[in-house]
Amino acid sequence: VAKDLGLQLPELRDRGVRVVSEGRTQYFAVHGKTGHLVTAERIDREQLCESVQQCMLRCELIVEGEM
Repeated sequence: VAKDLGLQLPELRDRGVRVVSEGRTQYFAVHGKTGHLVTAERIDREQLCESVQQCMLRCELIVEGEM
């Protein structure tokens, strides 16, 4: 995420970069030391998508301040 946004790691913390998922459970996060997108919670496909063949989890990346 840091590389894709062209930010250095300290800027991730300074800008309050975070990942927000739909619903209560937040499945993804930005790793503070590497800037990588990581899973923050166990993802159970059968529970989330049941009988749907194509399963998608949507999330948004929030960056405070101007880019």
